[in-house]
Amino acid sequence: MAARTFSHDPISFGRMPPAIKGLIIANIAVFAVASLVGPKFYDLFGLVPQHVIADRWVWQPVSYLFVHGGLMHLLFNLFALWMFGMPVESQWGSLEFLKFYFICGLGAAAAQIALAPHSMVPVIGASGPIYGLLVAFAMLYPDAVVYLYFLIPVKASHMAILFGLVEFFAGTTGATPGIARFAHLGGMVTGYIYIRWWWIIKVRSKAFFQQLARAPSAIAPPRPRPARKPLERAPEEAAPKPEEPMAEIDRILDKILVSGLDSLTDEERRIMQRYSDRMKH
Repeated sequence: MAARTFSHDPISFGRMPPAIKGLIIANIAVFAVASLVGPKFYDLFGLVPQHVIADRWVWQPVSYLFVHGGLMHLLFNLFALWMFGMPVESQWGSLEFLKFYFICGLGAAAAQIALAPHSMVPVIGASGPIYGLLVAFAMLYPDAVVYLYFLIPVKASHMAILFGLVEFFAGTTGATPGIARFAHLGGMVTGYIYIRWWWIIKVRSKAFFQQLARAPSAIAPPRPRPARKPLERAPEEAAPKPEEPMAEIDRILDKILVSGLDSLTDEERRIMQRYSDRMKH
């Protein structure tokens, strides 16, 4: 049950995990192509709600994540992807990280389409999943200190709440009409729901079916065994440890999902190690 490790120093492309590295390459490549093609590219591959609904341009809820409007827009999103994505991918692994990233992107797209279904203005950028990663980072490392705007120290959990409130009020007041605030908020809400409920339900369901598969069949009667003399246990042989109840396993799994592996006590790590050994056998 050893935790994966990550490092933020120095910023080395070679040391980045594969999912973040792939996303950075894809975003840079699409930005280069968009710069050559021109405005038509944004209409084709940005998120245009009217095209998605009326014209069935079903690729746009995914393709818009890789399209950016300018160099600073691209660099800011890639920096946030590196900053919040490194620890999240180190905890979850690349496959689960990518799944979460695109689910948050789809949630952001769904929020934008639901609120402006007839809009012809392209929505572009990876900000939706980036805000989802902010939520994931805050749930895994709630007490981590982040320097807001490189100056103000704030806990990750407080920063996520602050950003959520800013996006909500900016969206409802229309203070920044050029920014899809509710798409950002949709990414945050999707990420929170996925971590807080769906992932826990998935883990518990998997544990339930594994336990069900290990249970003896209640239909087939047991075969009679010939009587034999009971074996005497040696005095020094220790009795086998009873299996931990699934309720305790579920509690520890919930703790890992919310707070990360580093939050486990030594006893909880031993329990999960015994549980992991039983799964292998």
